[in-house]
Amino acid sequence: MLHDQYVMERYKEGLTGKNTQTASPKFDFKTPVFKTSKVVDLTPVSELNKEHPARDYLERRKIEDLDLFYYCPKFKDWTNRQKKTFDTLRQDSARIIIPLRDKDGTMFGFQGRSLAPKAKIRYITIMLDDSMPKVYGLDRIDPSKEVYVTEGPFDSHFITNAIAMCGSDVDLSTFDYQFVFVFDNEPRSREICSKIAKTAQSGHKVVIFPKSIKEKDLNDMALAGHDVQSLVESNTYSGLEAQLKLNEWKRV
Repeated sequence: MLHDQYVMERYKEGLTGKNTQTASPKFDFKTPVFKTSKVVDLTPVSELNKEHPARDYLERRKIEDLDLFYYCPKFKDWTNRQKKTFDTLRQDSARIIIPLRDKDGTMFGFQGRSLAPKAKIRYITIMLDDSMPKVYGLDRIDPSKEVYVTEGPFDSHFITNAIAMCGSDVDLSTFDYQFVFVFDNEPRSREICSKIAKTAQSGHKVVIFPKSIKEKDLNDMALAGHDVQSLVESNTYSGLEAQLKLNEWKRV
């Protein structure tokens, strides 16, 4: 204690550093790391009244986990307070906020889903941490089991242990998971057919729906009364079998 007081007195008197008996104090401050686990200034959809457009939309889509989503009345304004993104707040509108979280629950990005029926851009993805992949649901899965990969966050809520890609440029190669890819049921889409072919060729399992299923995605299938989990599990293929099923399924 006396030594510490001596050093502090010498420091205050400027008697430290080169050519003195007392070394200059060393300050070892670590760069602070800020983690975001809460969506601030927004209301969870589960707390909105039954007639609210955001809650009504999700309930009509039969999405039950309402507490995972938030209502944002002014998306551009709120986004700019999280990360400067928009140069103008003109034509700002309401959106449902879909948080992207890592396995520890830290939010590294979010999607804004438009509530306007004829919106030109239905989903806008904002990344708070550009080193993370644009993936929804990493906090909701057991990586020791097969992980289903859907094309949209809402679809991932209709099967167990699922994540969703939030963009066409998602790279999942850094994850050591056993993936099963569930692409949209669009046999006339060259893009979808190409994605399925490339994914199967890379060694991953893919889901190819039977011709009797007319709905485009898992959410629509659930709304039509199908057992989505059973459909996915019973129509999962890999290797040569996946290629044969793809050739039977595609219409391009």
